[in-house]
Order: sequence, then C-alpha cells, then structure tokens
Amino acid sequence: MAFQHPSFGTVSDDRIIIFDTTLRDGEQSPGFSMNIEEKLRMAHALGELGVDVIEAGFPVASAGDFESVRRIAEHVRGPVICGLARSGGKRDIESAGEALRQAERKRIHNFISTSPLHMKYKLRMEPETVLEIIAEGNRKARQYTDDVEWSAEDGSRTEADFLCRCVEVAIRNGATTINIPDTVGFATPEEMRAIFTMLRERVPGADSVIFSAHNHNDLGLAVANTLASVEGGARQIECTINGIGERAGNAALEEIVMALKTRHDQFGRVTGIVTPKLLGMSRMLATITGFDVQPNKAIVGRNAFAHESGIHQDGVLKNAATYEIMTPESVGWTKTSLVLGKHSGRAAFRDKLAQLGYAELDDTALNAAFARFKDLADRKKDVFDDDIRALVDDESRDHERIRLIALELSSGTKQQAHAKLEITVDGAVQYVAVSGNGPVDAAFRAISQAFPHTAELALFSVANVTEGTDAQARTTVRLQENGKLVDGQGADADTVVSAVRAYIHALNKLLVKRDRAEPEALN
Repeated sequence: MAFQHPSFGTVSDDRIIIFDTTLRDGEQSPGFSMNIEEKLRMAHALGELGVDVIEAGFPVASAGDFESVRRIAEHVRGPVICGLARSGGKRDIESAGEALRQAERKRIHNFISTSPLHMKYKLRMEPETVLEIIAEGNRKARQYTDDVEWSAEDGSRTEADFLCRCVEVAIRNGATTINIPDTVGFATPEEMRAIFTMLRERVPGADSVIFSAHNHNDLGLAVANTLASVEGGARQIECTINGIGERAGNAALEEIVMALKTRHDQFGRVTGIVTPKLLGMSRMLATITGFDVQPNKAIVGRNAFAHESGIHQDGVLKNAATYEIMTPESVGWTKTSLVLGKHSGRAAFRDKLAQLGYAELDDTALNAAFARFKDLADRKKDVFDDDIRALVDDESRDHERIRLIALELSSGTKQQAHAKLEITVDGAVQYVAVSGNGPVDAAFRAISQAFPHTAELALFSVANVTEGTDAQARTTVRLQENGKLVDGQGADADTVVSAVRAYIHALNKLLVKRDRAEPEALN
C-alpha cells in the first residue's frame, strides 16, 4: 500500500519519513541555545543528511524564533520546512504561515493537549472545547499550506475513545499527518504499538493520513517506543540528532535510522538518510551547542566501535562481524590517522578538511584554523584527525560577540598565579591583568573583569582530544544565570587556554539566551 502526501506525493508503504526537530524541541532544552546563523548551518546540513522534514522552530515564541524559521524557509531547499503552532494560539498559526511563506515546501504543525490531566490543569478546558479548537486550528492551518500536521500533546496518556475523536476531527478538518507523542516519556513499547494499531483500525479516514511518533526518553525508552510505533503503523518518526531535547531528550535520529537499516529483516522499513554523514552531523551539533555525546553513546560515541577485551579484539581481527553488527564506515567513522605536519601548506590543509567533512568552511574560518594548525604542529609531535577537528570546530562558530585575542599566564608553587588577557567585545578591545588562586582561576577572573556578568560557574571539566602528554585538552564550561544553563567548549594544547576558550564560548551562548524568550514546554 502507498500513501499520497501533499509534499511527498506517493509514499511507498516501506518508506519512513524522518522528521527532525533538533532546531525546535532539541534547541529549547537547557543549555542548547543556537543563534540564527548556527541554526541555518544545521538546517543545510540536515538537508544534506537526507532529512525529510525540518521543524525549524516555534515562530510565535520570539522574534528570534520567527526570524530563524523565516531564514531557513528562504534558504534551505530539499526538505519540507515546518513551523510549530498552538492549535488555539491567538497568533500562532498566522505567525507560522508568514515565517514559512518563502519555503519551497512547507508544513504547519499545530498541537493541543488531549489527556485528562493536561486538559484539567494546563488548559482548564472541557473536552468539547478542545475538539472545537482542533477543528479550528487545522482549518486555519490549511489556509497557508496543504501540508498540515496535528499533534495530541500527552497523547500516550489520553483516553482511547477521546483520542480517536480528536484524531477524527483533525483529519476531517484538513490534517494530513497525525502525531501521537509520548510527551513525558511514560509509555512502554507495547503501549505505543497498541495506540497506533488502535487508531488505524478505529478512526474513519485513518488510511488517508500518515501517522507520526514523537517519543521522549525519560525512562530511556524513546528509541524502543519509536520502533514499536513503526510496528504499529507509524510512517513518520520525529527525532533529534544525538537525542537532544527537553529533560532526558528525544529519540535519537542516528539510533533509529541504524536500527531500521541494520534490522531490516525485523522492520522492513527504509529511510532516505545518507548514513555515512551521521557522525559528522553529530559532531557539528556538539560543536555548536557545546555538548559532547557520552563515549558509550550508540552509533556516534567514540567507544561505539572500540574493542578492549582481548577476546573481542581477536574476534574482530578474524572477522569484524563477530562483534560489529554494522561497519564503522557506514555511519561516518574512519580510522584515526596521522595527518599533516608543520611544513604542510594551505592547499593540503584544505584537502584534509574536505576529507573530514568541513568542505563548507568559509575563507575566514579556514585562515584562522590554518594559523592554529601551524601553531599546533610546532608544539605537538603528532597531529591526528581529531586534533584537526577540535581546532576547526573552535574556529567555525558563527557571530561570536566575545573573542579571545591573547592570553599570558604565570604561576608556580612559590608565586601567585597571574593572567593577562586580551579579548574583543563587539569589536572593542579589552585588556586586563588579574591575579588568582591558580592559573584557571586567574584567567576566569580576567574574563569576568573584561566582560562583567552575573553568571555562575556550574561545571568545569577537562578531557583529552587524543592520546599522549602533548594531547590537546578539550574543556567544557557550564554557566548558570537566572535559571538558564549554557555549556561552552574549547580545545587547545594548553589546558588553561582551552578553558578560556570554553568559558568565552559559554558566555557567547548566554548572550543568545538573554535575547530570546523561552517557549513553554511542548509535546
């Protein structure tokens, strides 16, 4: 059986539509703020990855959200560009329609809560009122586009009979995709499979729409619930890169895609994702947000294809299939290799960057990265691919208001630490000299004096990029201000310099957070 869809035309029954909400649900989680240029960069990369639908934001939430959706709609071609809206919001649907006006293909995704708990305490509405809003919201969305999605917020905790009524009203009033989210990550795989099976069997017109699954990970079941939803008849999956999102996050795109691909015998479903780009996509998001994935993260964690046990190593050497159910290359991993040296030129450096997935780097970022590479090659015996990635990631961040120019440190067992710092703030040079209790403390005090702020240090963590005593340090700094959390990252062969880069990265992200309103918790 095939589905007819206003944006995709004929969709074969074995095809899964990948709906990425990294830029909406993922970005609204604590610490994961992105500016407009970073969102645009991510959207282009998601298109190259093969994502079918990009949920670009919640246009009515703030001027910044509206502008980011508008820019993505204007510049990104290929995927359907989607804007979120409340079904009964006063200006939500109009705002989404206007933000999406220039999109090649566009979708309005409207939602309202349907569970007894949400209707009573969040909406304070009777069920009949909710049904009226569903009808009105979908009719209004159809005035802007034929591609309309409707979501039952807290759908997994909604009474079955009422959920059927809601879905029927949404379909009758123009919805072409129906999303049933497990908003709070409460459901089990058996329950999600049963919900989709029930809706497809009971709701009139169910065979004319695509059902979608959006699962949160509060109990660690998001991916399992999503795969069970597919077995129940869902043909669209809502997910995020690295599984980022509210609270414990969303179902991870890379895990779902590779589960469907590796276990095609079980699910019989395919996606349009270019899987060798998964690792690069994961690393791009980590660079932009400042959040690394944990080492043992499936598919994209650095230990995902590492084998330390002697028995495992022996088996892999004889036949990789003994302990690897997919090849590292299929998701973008390559062997760590020695790369360029201090005598290498710019052309060779650019070629290496292209091999590592940085072909889109502009000349300014390329020149800055090349200068840092030459400095690193002078200081470090062996330069690895991961070293190159770390320094390029540092230089490819967009539109930072605060930039490090120079840092000088002196410290020791018999003297107090001193830091001399030079930075630019909105282009203006600031120079300070400060003492502290150790070099990191002195450096951080210098930043606070050069750029006064009230943010508090909530986390300071240092790890190595590669191996050896001359390895680059990768530092993570978390700042907290008025309930807002941001993480920044920095890398350098000097640990204190990497810490300063991370602190400044976090400050730049905090400035983005200050300028935008936080949308309410959604599905």
